[in-house]
Amino acid sequence: MSVEVDVGVIVVVEVDRDGDGDVAGRAVYIELVRWLLSFLLAAAAADPGDEPAYGPELEGFDYAFPVQPFAFESQRQKLLMSYLDVSPQAPNGRTVVLLHGKNFCAGTWESTIRALTQAGYRAVAPDQIGFCKSSKPERYQYSFQQLAANTHALLEHLGVQRIILLGHSTGGMLAARYALLYPEQVEQLVLVNPIGLEDWKALGVPWRSVDEWYARELKTSAASIRQYEQATYYAGQWRPEYERWVQMLAGMYRGPGKEIVAWSSALLYDMIFTQPVLYELDRIQAPALLIIGQKDNTAIGKDAASPELKKKLGDYPRLGKQAARRFPHATLVEFPELGHAPQIQDPGQFHGALLKQLVR
Repeated sequence: MSVEVDVGVIVVVEVDRDGDGDVAGRAVYIELVRWLLSFLLAAAAADPGDEPAYGPELEGFDYAFPVQPFAFESQRQKLLMSYLDVSPQAPNGRTVVLLHGKNFCAGTWESTIRALTQAGYRAVAPDQIGFCKSSKPERYQYSFQQLAANTHALLEHLGVQRIILLGHSTGGMLAARYALLYPEQVEQLVLVNPIGLEDWKALGVPWRSVDEWYARELKTSAASIRQYEQATYYAGQWRPEYERWVQMLAGMYRGPGKEIVAWSSALLYDMIFTQPVLYELDRIQAPALLIIGQKDNTAIGKDAASPELKKKLGDYPRLGKQAARRFPHATLVEFPELGHAPQIQDPGQFHGALLKQLVR
């Protein structure tokens, strides 16, 4: 067996030395070597002497596109919602609104925004309240309805009426809620590895108080983020370009506002855990496109579940098919080798499938 490692590329070649063509027996060993090399590459990408610290609203971290502010009032507070609004050179008259996940930001959509705008779509990507470059109020009644209302207010501010709504991960839960609240506005719903396709609480995952979530979040580090993302988002793979998103998150936990960042995260986890939307998917009338990386295993609170339950949670090959049957009108696209973030792990494959399936 020969192994080559070259700046983000791992190639494992099995050589049939005896000429009998029998190499299958060593497949598990090859996979172990591949995983080990990927892990070592991830560790090498993390230079502890070059870890940035960012402000509580991600001050110091730049997105690929200009960030704009939307000032509004909500729950007796003045808040600021940051967003990206990127116009295509040759507009087709359609707007795609991109909703990020729990450990993602508007900026992490950058390759998808480029693909959409090159295809003629206007792309609007907000940072939700409590996330990234937007306000993180200490006291806020977080709900998917509230975040949907905030997003609707932003779109009214921008004069956007009809939309294709694209949500990833937690953004998928939000997108489903938005489609239920504002059905006349959504011409197509696109869900990329949405979480909330199972009710963790009802299945027996232990409840955590916000204080417990907060204590957990205060322990967040680049190493813990990297380990989780490699296993879940990228199906065990790692490339140097993923490190940027690790440092984006970890930098806020190293910065001067780490307490409010951790507190906001705790409040958001409570929202996600206690507000399932899967029971209402059958009421969504917009045509739904589900894009599912089959090697995803995301389940909120899984680390606190019993060993028996843990094995059953986050089974996306099953959950994707079940979700597709819940919608009145759904198309399911599956990526057998991709994890929770197919748009980052394999942008070419993801964007090809996305653009092919968008309503015209």
